[in-house]
Amino acid sequence: MKKNVEDLKNLKGRRVLVRCDFNVPLKAGVITDETRIVAALPTINYLVDNGAKVILCSHLGKVKNGPNEGESLAPVAVRLSEKLGKEVKFVADYNVTGEEATAAVAAMNDGDVVLLQNTRFRGAEETKNGEAFSKELADLADDYVCDAFGSSHRAHASVAGVTKFITEKGGTNAVGYLMEKEINFLGNAVENPVRPFVAILGGAKVADKLNVISNLLEKCDTLIIGGGMAYTFLKAQGKGIGKSLVDDEKLDYCKDMIAKAAELGKKLLLPVDTVVAAAFPDPIDAEIETCVVDVDAIPDDMMGLDIGPKTRELFAAEVAGAKTVVWNGPMGVFENPILAAGTNAVAAALAATDAITVIGGGDSAAAVNQLGYADKMSHISTGGGASLEYLEGKELPGVAAADDK
Repeated sequence: MKKNVEDLKNLKGRRVLVRCDFNVPLKAGVITDETRIVAALPTINYLVDNGAKVILCSHLGKVKNGPNEGESLAPVAVRLSEKLGKEVKFVADYNVTGEEATAAVAAMNDGDVVLLQNTRFRGAEETKNGEAFSKELADLADDYVCDAFGSSHRAHASVAGVTKFITEKGGTNAVGYLMEKEINFLGNAVENPVRPFVAILGGAKVADKLNVISNLLEKCDTLIIGGGMAYTFLKAQGKGIGKSLVDDEKLDYCKDMIAKAAELGKKLLLPVDTVVAAAFPDPIDAEIETCVVDVDAIPDDMMGLDIGPKTRELFAAEVAGAKTVVWNGPMGVFENPILAAGTNAVAAALAATDAITVIGGGDSAAAVNQLGYADKMSHISTGGGASLEYLEGKELPGVAAADDK
C-alpha cells in the first residue's frame, strides 16, 4: 500500500508539489477535452482545503522542437482557475523552476495554487530523469504527490526523480486520489479479481500487447481477442484472412498463446465472423461498402475491419456471465460509424452487466466516451500506455517512487 494524499500530516503552510496529467488536447489554444483537468480536482481541492501551498506541474504534448507557446500550460491555468473558483497563478517561464517560479512560491499564502510551465520544456532533463532538474523541483516543495497515472510508466524527473530529493529533506512522497483509484481498480481487477474474470483485448497490433496477452492468460478465466490483432491469431490457426491486417512475425507467438490457453484450461475466444471491405476507409470516417462473412470464408481481395454479428453475440454472452471485465482496445475501426458496431456491442454488453468493469485507457476509453457508456463503467483509466504496462504486470516508476504506508 502506498501513502496517499491523506497521509500527509499538518498540511497547513506546507508546500506540496503535485504532478498532474494536464496533457489536454488543444485546438488553436482552446482546450477541447477537459477530462484530465476535472480528474485532478479532488486531490487539489483536498490540499487547498487543508491549507497547503499547492504547486502543480505537468507536461503537455511531445515538445519535439523546444519550448513554444503552442504547448504552454497557460490555457490550463485559466480553465483550472474557473474550476477551482480561485486564481491559479501561472509561472510562464520556459525554465520551469527558475527565479520566477521561486518568487511565485515564496509569495504564496496557505491555500494558494501555482502552476509551473510545461515540464517537457526542460527537454532531456525531464525525460531522462535529470538529477539537477529533479532537485530544482524538490527545492520548491516540502512534500510531493503524484496524481498523473497517464505518465506514471515513465521514469521522468517530475514523476520519479523528484522523490529522492523530497525524501532527503524529510518530506513525504504520496499518490493522489486519481492515482490511488487507478492502482486499486487496475491492480485488484488483475491480481485479485472477483470471478469469472473476462479480459478483452483489441486494437491493431499483436506486437503492442505481447506481454499483456501472456500475463492476462495466467490471471483471467476467459480471454477475448478482437480488433486488427485477431487476424494474426486467425492466420495462426491456418485460416485465410485476405488483405486483413497481419503481423507475420508474430504467428508463432499466437500459436504459443493458443497452446498456453489450452494448457492452462483458459477459454480463448476469437471472432467467428467479420465485417469485410475492399479497402481501408480513406478518410477514416468515409462511407464504405461492407459485407459480413464467416472467418473461414474471408475473400482474398477483402479485409476484415470489424467483428461480425455472430461474434458480437458470442462476446456479449461471455461478458454477461462475468463478475470482473477488463477491456483494452476496440473491436474494429470504431472511428467509422459503419465499422463501430462491434466496439459498440462490447461497450453495451459491459454497460448492461453488474460486473466490475474496467476500461484500460486509450482507444477503449475514447470509444466508451464517444458511444455514451462512460457513466455505466466502474472505472475508465486515464492512462493508455500506463494501464497497458499495469496489465502486463510491470511496476510503474511513478507508483514505485511513492512511499509505502
